[in-house]
Amino acid sequence: MGIRKKGQKLMSTKRYFNEILSQNSTQPVEYYKAIDWNQVEDMIDKLTWEKLTEQFWLDTRIPVSNDLDDWRTLSPAEKDVVGKVFGGLTLLDTLQSEEGASLMKDYVRTQHEEAVWNNIQFMESVHAKSYSTIFSTLHTKAEIEDIFEWTNNNEYLQFKAKKINEIYQSKDALKMKVASTMLETFLFYSGFFTPLYYLGNNKLANVAEIIKLIIRDESVHGTYTGYKFQQGYNELSEQEQEEMKMWVYNLCLELYQNEVKYTQSIYDQVGWTEKVKVFIRYNANKALQNLGFDPLFPDTAEDVDPIVMNGISTGTSNHDFFSQVGNGYLLGSVEAMDDEDYSKWM
Repeated sequence: MGIRKKGQKLMSTKRYFNEILSQNSTQPVEYYKAIDWNQVEDMIDKLTWEKLTEQFWLDTRIPVSNDLDDWRTLSPAEKDVVGKVFGGLTLLDTLQSEEGASLMKDYVRTQHEEAVWNNIQFMESVHAKSYSTIFSTLHTKAEIEDIFEWTNNNEYLQFKAKKINEIYQSKDALKMKVASTMLETFLFYSGFFTPLYYLGNNKLANVAEIIKLIIRDESVHGTYTGYKFQQGYNELSEQEQEEMKMWVYNLCLELYQNEVKYTQSIYDQVGWTEKVKVFIRYNANKALQNLGFDPLFPDTAEDVDPIVMNGISTGTSNHDFFSQVGNGYLLGSVEAMDDEDYSKWM
């Protein structure tokens, strides 16, 4: 089944009347098609649904207030970095929940894929809300207002949000999937560096726990979106594939150039800029890998700060489901995320 645009999608899932029935016809009208999870067209849809529901979590189960002692030891510059990276992450997750995941549902191949996008859209809202939980715990009301003022006016942050959203609004199904994969697997990571770095230094463990749960989700989101892109890409002609590949690499490079400026604007004050740039190049390669393309940059996992990679590989902490003992929140049995799982779990 090919990619369906919105009007076409209704013909298979919310069917219009096939035609105006004659007055003498007794043929029943098939108006709505029930989703049958026992007849799955694409098993990746089912596996992704199961993975995402297995990983379900909420920020309210993680005791961020336990990090206040660590927070008080940070310098003003470090606190400024934390506030800004979470402000930026909030903006991008807001974009993904309000536009990205929602628009993807207009171009699904199966009913089960639409169900997966419903789940992704909800979890992107959970992610955006989680940053507010961190803000309200660590920052004063005035500080939070300053963070959102900076977020809504930072030129580099606004550039990447605008660039991604312009692609979403183009309604080009394949390019939309590229933009979403770049966002999920690449652009978030300049912000994720900070909590992972602190976790590797035994600080802000509960804040980092939220981020690790978000990363675990984004790992699945980026991989699934990349897989759906590859399905459509493989249906293109050889010339169309070459044109699309060049477009993807040009987009990746343009986003990276902006990401360097964004990184400098945040991290120069604490001297972490070069480390973060390695990390974002590594994740840009991961995004290209999810799309089925070769890496653009020479950076590998061995080049990333080992403290950050250690933070990624440290599993979430189990605790009783109904309590807040410990700093993890798991529903069901979910394995710890290693580097391979972090980039591609299917």
